[in-house]
Amino acid sequence: MNHDFDHDDDPAAATVFLAAEAAVLTERVRMLRQQLAEVDARIRETAEELSRLEPPRSAPCRP
Repeated sequence: MNHDFDHDDDPAAATVFLAAEAAVLTERVRMLRQQLAEVDARIRETAEELSRLEPPRSAPCRP
């Protein structure tokens, strides 16, 4: 969006501009939420895989 647009002279144009900005921001929020959900799913999958691994053998205690 062009942030140099002068809204002071035309309230209708300002309204349209702000509505367009809101639509862009709404889409960005939707995309970020989707990406967060994908990351969350990958974290859960990785945690499940890690829990299925054999626990590491203890190293001998050193005096």
